[in-house]
Amino acid sequence: MRLLLASSSPRRRALLSLLVSDFESLAPDIDERPRTLESPADYVARLASEKAKTGAADQRVSLGSDTTVAMGHEILGKPRDSQDAAAMLRALSGNTHEVHTAVAVAYTGGIKTETCTTSVRFTELSEAAIQQYLLTDEPWDKAGAYGIQGYAGAFVSQIKGSYSAVVGLPLCETRALLIEAGVPVRHG
Repeated sequence: MRLLLASSSPRRRALLSLLVSDFESLAPDIDERPRTLESPADYVARLASEKAKTGAADQRVSLGSDTTVAMGHEILGKPRDSQDAAAMLRALSGNTHEVHTAVAVAYTGGIKTETCTTSVRFTELSEAAIQQYLLTDEPWDKAGAYGIQGYAGAFVSQIKGSYSAVVGLPLCETRALLIEAGVPVRHG
């Protein structure tokens, strides 16, 4: 069974390659704006499902995923500019936030979606630390303006939940969904 990853994220490609050796990747074109009163968990589940549906076809399984950072009900998406990124990092500083990641698999048997919520606590960040971090290339294409797998991992004082989900693809849930869809995974 052929597998399509409906994502252009290099982090998702790297994580998926731990489970499956052969897959294609294609960036879906969907509207990623949150809907009015949509919870962060519902938001990522909807986007993951829409991404998976864009690549679904006969004899092909399509996997979509989406991740967002949330402070309560406020979704912290990808920063628009350095001011937006700095404001997000200041909000995260010294606080606990949630990272919601959904994964969806679409195939001839239908579509299945799983959502993971991981609690992440940041240490207190000085203004100098925030400004130095903004000089890296890490904040710009990531929800909440940080990537746990990079330098910002040094900002994380506690994590409760799935590390791989914070990076962008919950491996345990993804593995189970792929097996259910009939996709052979490593170490089946």
